Amino acid sequence: MYAVIGLGNPGRAYDGTRHNVGFDTIDCLAVRNNVKLNKIKHKAVYGETFINNEKVILVKPQTYMNRSGECVLDIYNYYKIPIENIIVIYDDIDIKFASLRIRQKGSAGSHNGMKSILYHLQNENFPRIRIGVGKPKEGMNLADFVLSKFTKDEREMIDSTIERAALAVETIILKGLNKAMNEYNG
Repeated sequence: MYAVIGLGNPGRAYDGTRHNVGFDTIDCLAVRNNVKLNKIKHKAVYGETFINNEKVILVKPQTYMNRSGECVLDIYNYYKIPIENIIVIYDDIDIKFASLRIRQKGSAGSHNGMKSILYHLQNENFPRIRIGVGKPKEGMNLADFVLSKFTKDEREMIDSTIERAALAVETIILKGLNKAMNEYNG
């Protein structure tokens, strides 16, 4: 069993923002796998499917970014998912725009959603997919930047990256983490 957690903020005001590329990736996976995200429990909106006989839960926490760990801990405890089968997808300002970085484990860096997850799980040994969303211009507030929407040109590039992130998730489930890292990092 796998839980794929896309980080973001609930509500229409946050649709299309840099901070919500995790939610966007879950939506992409839902479309690709014909999953309805219509269950509400565990402080999340989620849906369940099977990918190659593996049960997969696609999760969008509804706790707002900084409390994402509450939802992830609920899912982890309820479903008894092995920690290495929790895949977290989130935005990253520290990698090149529209690039993917897949890692087996690691720190939260400057990301508050990941800090919350690490705090609640007390474990960093789960895979994560980081999506480069660009850096704020000098003097721009970080929160304002990550809550801003992409330009039209950026949106086209990031949509392609979101599709690649969805493919990377499927590759992790079907062929393993190392194969996904070799195919999609960069």
